[in-house]
Formats: sequence, C-alpha cells, structure tokens
Amino acid sequence: MEKYLIIAPHTVKDCLWALQQIEAAGFLTHFDWGCKDGDHTGWAIIEAESKSEALMVVPTAQRTTAKVVKLCKFGPEDIRGMHGV
Repeated sequence: MEKYLIIAPHTVKDCLWALQQIEAAGFLTHFDWGCKDGDHTGWAIIEAESKSEALMVVPTAQRTTAKVVKLCKFGPEDIRGMHGV
C-alpha cells in the first residue's frame, strides 16, 4: 500500500452538497477542511494500492476537480543521491 494525498476542492455554492457527498461515501472524518477559513477544499491522506483507487474516496461528481498525489519520505541518503553528493 502507498500513501496518497487527496485534494478535493469545491465552490462556496457547492460546499454543503460536497460535504454531504463525502459524508454519504463514508469519508467525511478522513478529511480536513478549509471551508471555515474561506478555502473550500478538503485534504485527506489515505493508503491505497494506486492513484485511481485513492480517488475512489471522492464522490463521482467531484473527481474531475480532485487531485491525488502519491507521497513518499526521503532520508539523508536519498537526498545525497539526488544531488550527486
């Protein structure tokens, strides 16, 4: 399993609908929300087998605006290898 960051934006107009859709999918508490600060976006970090599987936590109507980012961690050796040190 890999870790993925899900970024699920929505408009002010669609805020309640978007939250209800995520709740109906069973993932409301997996997300952190910026709505109360004027940034109508939800962020979640989940484990999944692939980007396409990770995207399945977002309701169908919101998938075209959602973004999925595969996450990784770097150690000191990784950094040295990247820069030829």
